[in-house]
Amino acid sequence: MATRRAFLAGSTAVISATLLPSSPEAHAEAGSQLMREPQLIGIPLSDVLLLGGAVAPGPTGKQALWNASTGKPARLNAMDPTTGDLLVSAPLTGGDGAWAVTAAPSGVYAGTYGNAHLYRWTPGSGDTAEDLGLPAAGQTFIWALATDADGKVWGGTFPGGKVFRFDPATRAFTDFGQAVPGQTYVRSIACAGGKVYSGSYAAAHIAELDPATGTFTRLPTPPGLGTIAGKPVYDLNAYDNRLYARIGSDAPNPLYVFDLATRTWSDPIPEVHGLSVCPPGEDGAVYFFQRSELRRYDPATGENTGTGLVLSGKVQNARSFGWAELGLPDYPGRSVVGTLWRGDMFRYNPTTGAHAVLGTKVRKEPIDIQALAAGGRRTIYAGGFLNGGLSAVNTVTGTPSFHRFGQIEAILRDSEGTVWIGQYPDARLFRYRPDQPWNSPEYSPEGPPGTPANPEVVVTLKPELQARARCLAEADGKIAVGTVPDGNRLGGGLAVYDKATGEWTFTRNVVQDMSIIALTADDGVVYGGASIFGGLGTTPPTRTAGAVFAWDVTRGEKLWELELVQGIASVSAVEVVGGVVWALSGHSLFAIDPDGPTILHRLELGTRSNDGSIVVSRRKLYVSVDGALIFRVDPLFPDRDPHLLVNFPHRRLAAHEGWLYLSRGPELYKVDVRR
Repeated sequence: MATRRAFLAGSTAVISATLLPSSPEAHAEAGSQLMREPQLIGIPLSDVLLLGGAVAPGPTGKQALWNASTGKPARLNAMDPTTGDLLVSAPLTGGDGAWAVTAAPSGVYAGTYGNAHLYRWTPGSGDTAEDLGLPAAGQTFIWALATDADGKVWGGTFPGGKVFRFDPATRAFTDFGQAVPGQTYVRSIACAGGKVYSGSYAAAHIAELDPATGTFTRLPTPPGLGTIAGKPVYDLNAYDNRLYARIGSDAPNPLYVFDLATRTWSDPIPEVHGLSVCPPGEDGAVYFFQRSELRRYDPATGENTGTGLVLSGKVQNARSFGWAELGLPDYPGRSVVGTLWRGDMFRYNPTTGAHAVLGTKVRKEPIDIQALAAGGRRTIYAGGFLNGGLSAVNTVTGTPSFHRFGQIEAILRDSEGTVWIGQYPDARLFRYRPDQPWNSPEYSPEGPPGTPANPEVVVTLKPELQARARCLAEADGKIAVGTVPDGNRLGGGLAVYDKATGEWTFTRNVVQDMSIIALTADDGVVYGGASIFGGLGTTPPTRTAGAVFAWDVTRGEKLWELELVQGIASVSAVEVVGGVVWALSGHSLFAIDPDGPTILHRLELGTRSNDGSIVVSRRKLYVSVDGALIFRVDPLFPDRDPHLLVNFPHRRLAAHEGWLYLSRGPELYKVDVRR
């Protein structure tokens, strides 16, 4: 603690803010000899992720597997269900991905997120999709699309929770407004009998819209569902005057059938996978995946029988689902066909029982980097957003070693060389031993049967109502996990996992009604940064400022918490140097004496309030603010002007062996700070 005492000796108990010039560029010009230009290492993560899908005629007029794939831009793809050949790959310029795909007589439509535009592919347009524009002002996400009997296209949005209609004949959009008051997500949508049905995300409301009057009427809650809070209506389909509603998350959840004539619900069908129910065949039966198997369900009798087509892995949701003639000996007539999230396709023939899961030729796309962390010598770990995946990147050659995995929120290499991974959803903590073979039974099984799981899950916080294992730290042989809650809840928490015993504890609301989004540790104490927002950001916060806190891992109790800047929602980064806690709230950097806690110093490093990062290299702080600026701060002499080293848009920041590593979308860069 000698360094800390020296720092305190040169400081007053509370030092007023040291303000930089209002323009960081002016400061950079004055010290331009210190500016560094990031060097591109490469793109460490690439894979296939298919989201929304449909089975509809392709460029040859025969049925094709249509899917949207994530990327920059996203793409609308058509694949041959017999060969897996790629028939169409149309960029959805401006969109990052599309959960929403539907087919109509006028073409195949995709609704994107990022820009919330509606796109259309029409026969003869090749690899081009027409951008039809923004259906409803102020929206950023089209979650779902459906087509009515007249060929009009309907969609649901976020953040307005709106339902809209597109008329192909007039090319006009109609905004019908928010389906359920206070519900900001329309996650699912279906059309039947002249009505439009929309399902909410955050609470299980299903609204019936009469387009003639513009009136929304809520359907009764399925019996036995219980509380509707935190149970989104994830999928909706409508066939033969019945509405199929799967209520829960993207994981297996109950499927309910609503008879539109009698206005009654069936008993729930448990553990059904998404994302849709296959349209009925000639016999009136529909198909869905339940407990990893393709099942045939007769809605008239309730008979539910298996097909023998069984999927493996964690994600077993059908992305497209329909019927096609394959022209293969074992598949006479029409067969059930569809796609899976990683680009594979499946097929099943009801006459012969033949079935298969096969690859396709859909292209891989770069994956945005969600997490960065230092590894062993000359290694940086990168974790992927949405598509997921983990890469160990050689920092000299730029060569990545990529493995398929889920979405990674945080990565930590501990003092023994073990790598810990925080994941979304279910807020799971994984232990990965890099010196042993990779084998993820859920995402990328490798090795013969019986090969031990590596990474292996050691903590699952879904039962504690948590969704994201957002940040990690090591303290006295324990791994601390900061979490963000699921659904529309407030109140993340802190899990502490004992590496020696395998035991763990979880404390919710360590900071009341806040999510924990940043962690560090020193001398048996975990220090964290917290955000006032919850899982979906749909529930109004009860607090007005992000906070920094201290937690004693031995005693299992909070030592203190401190709100930093009123009106700034989060403390996005924390680090400890020489016994002093450094915390970042917006563009304000604080030095805090943890024995107080007392604010020792405050620096204003930028002009915007977005979240940033702090990393430590060779006893210097490197602080990222404004989404682009990286300052070097000497913790022993904070009164000296920080040096602006980098002005380059980026998202994540890590430090290792005298270098900074930063991500911009899917790209990884490095900056030499050894001088």
